[in-house]
Amino acid sequence: MCGIFAYLNYQVPRTRKEVFDTLVKGLQRLEYRGYDSAGIAVDSPGKTTNKDANSNICLIKKKGKVKALDEALYNGDSMDLQEELETHFGIAHTRWATHGEPSPINSHPHRSDKNNEFVVIHNGIITNYKELKKYLNSKGYKFESETDTEVIPKLIKYVYDNREKEHLSFSTLVERVIQQLEGAFALVFKSSHFPGEAVATRRGSPLLIGVRSQFELPSEHIPIQYNSAPYFSVLHDGPKASRGPGTLSELEPIARIQEGVQERNSRNKTDSVVEQQEVVGGKAVEYYFASDASAIIEHTNKVIYLEDDDIAAVIKGNLSLHRMNRQTGDSPSRAIQTLQMELQQIMKGNFEAFMQKEIFEQPESVVNTMRGRISFDGSKVILGGLKDHLKEIKRCRRLIMIGCGTSFHAAVATRQILEELTELPVMVELASDFLDRYTPVFRDDVCFFISQSGETADTLMALRYCKDRGALTVGITNTVGSSISRETDCGVHINAGPEIGVASTKAYTSQFVAIIMFGLMMSEDRISMQKRREEIIIGLKDLPDMIKKVLELDGKIKGIAQELYQQKSLLVMGRGFNYATCLEGALKIKEITYMHSEGILAGELKHGPLALIDKDMPVIMVIMRDACYTKCQNALQQVTARQGRPILICSEDDPETIKYAYQTIGLPHTVDCLQGVLSVIPLQLMSFHLAVLRGFDVDCPRNLAKSVTVE
Repeated sequence: MCGIFAYLNYQVPRTRKEVFDTLVKGLQRLEYRGYDSAGIAVDSPGKTTNKDANSNICLIKKKGKVKALDEALYNGDSMDLQEELETHFGIAHTRWATHGEPSPINSHPHRSDKNNEFVVIHNGIITNYKELKKYLNSKGYKFESETDTEVIPKLIKYVYDNREKEHLSFSTLVERVIQQLEGAFALVFKSSHFPGEAVATRRGSPLLIGVRSQFELPSEHIPIQYNSAPYFSVLHDGPKASRGPGTLSELEPIARIQEGVQERNSRNKTDSVVEQQEVVGGKAVEYYFASDASAIIEHTNKVIYLEDDDIAAVIKGNLSLHRMNRQTGDSPSRAIQTLQMELQQIMKGNFEAFMQKEIFEQPESVVNTMRGRISFDGSKVILGGLKDHLKEIKRCRRLIMIGCGTSFHAAVATRQILEELTELPVMVELASDFLDRYTPVFRDDVCFFISQSGETADTLMALRYCKDRGALTVGITNTVGSSISRETDCGVHINAGPEIGVASTKAYTSQFVAIIMFGLMMSEDRISMQKRREEIIIGLKDLPDMIKKVLELDGKIKGIAQELYQQKSLLVMGRGFNYATCLEGALKIKEITYMHSEGILAGELKHGPLALIDKDMPVIMVIMRDACYTKCQNALQQVTARQGRPILICSEDDPETIKYAYQTIGLPHTVDCLQGVLSVIPLQLMSFHLAVLRGFDVDCPRNLAKSVTVE
């Protein structure tokens, strides 16, 4: 997860060293998110921040840790560290490589041109960057990095160069740019054409603004502005007489940007955006922009959380918030919130626990796993870490998937679809048992090692065992630079973002998606598999939205948990693609609620577990419309015949199943091999609510650690 931090001091004199220290410390607070490079953009020495004279922008970017960037800032004699800057805006960023390898040129901030007229920092992904890049190339704009982000400063430069009138506000330029962007982003812009001004916006990625001033803030809410709404400053008493930025009529598709500009010029038509007017008499104030409150809390406890499509602009110390279009149900303002939590707590946002936060991050985390790797239009999947070894993998005689706990369950969940897509035998092994048996491993085997931390001791030992026997080793981890990622021959970073809660949630679903992407890449040249591949790729495209729908059931799941939390045991039952869901759901319940819980293969019900069923034994059954639907219905009949009261996780449009349920959790339907991503989330939520109701520490269950580094 990239980290964004920016700092603007308006009429608050700071030396250049103080500015540097603030930016670097902000980045250090975001290091937990994971990154491989860092950079900042500040005004060049000796340049003014007067509106009448453009200031040059200096970029400093380094591969590696923030410490390397910090050292680079103080090397050389070109910077007068004691130069006092009365008003200055600096931006900083930590990058986790997705498009393009870690390098200074691929690091943020990215620039519009060699003169650094516009620079931007970005967290997220631009899914239509190839189309934008192609268009901008055709207009003569040259690219220097491999990233998706670079299209953003190039695009704002293009809009600026083709503006229909001389004085166009910074936020208007940003409005026009973001209407062309598809994907998820949090963005902060700086420009030499608008010294001392800042513009920030977000869609799908978090961004907040901290405010610090010696003056009392006149209001606890900042109104959202549309069309001719007046400015509002947090440091002045209410709205200003001048008019703020407003709604921009929907821009043409990218192929018609130039034509639209020419049409506006020919008609001499004024834009529907009302230009920002200068606001007189701004008071001394400091603003902090960040992707996480942990970077701000040491400076101020007054923060504003931006919502999707908010645009925040700071001009002469005045902050305004506006949106391009008014939507039904939009809040009329954004609250200035007072943070009263400790640093570790504030990182949770508005959630009770890190585990809960991470469950609700899954729509974003699965996108992060897929971004830059799947072309939904071309049905093409490229896992950069595996492409050089793909021919060798295709020649292997079997795949061996090795993991522990949740990572093992991710392998169980995807084994069936891997066998189908690759037509290879797939073994799934618990790392400890794998080592206990001295399992035969050969040079033409390919061994996958799945671990959230990349440091799991048993899995790491199994890796070394397989390397000694000449097998090709593949790592699937969530941690850049971990032991498994370093020691394997190749691998995939799942990019789920830091997972702080001990009970893994978003890492499981990201591992699930990453392994399925591997299967899709392996089967790309198989004509007989194309229909199946297309079905799965469409399912992956819709998956984030479906996860959001499942998360909306949280209230209902909490109600069911209130009926179950005093029980001592809980059975979770299913088969086929959903057997792994039962194993993983039962593990979550065991980990954090300390209840006995067991994941049962429904096909084994009559071979022993049926003896446990009576009116007092809680049973959760996962029944989806797939190849095992009829068989699961038979198991359901056996449970109800013994006075069992099943809680069903099933398709929301399945009345035949629902009529037998004591309680029902209805889920949206997706392709069978992806259904496990959706069906596991109610069990994650169930385990969370059960643990809270039972009074336990959700994030730190007894006897367990996040990374198991000993046998």
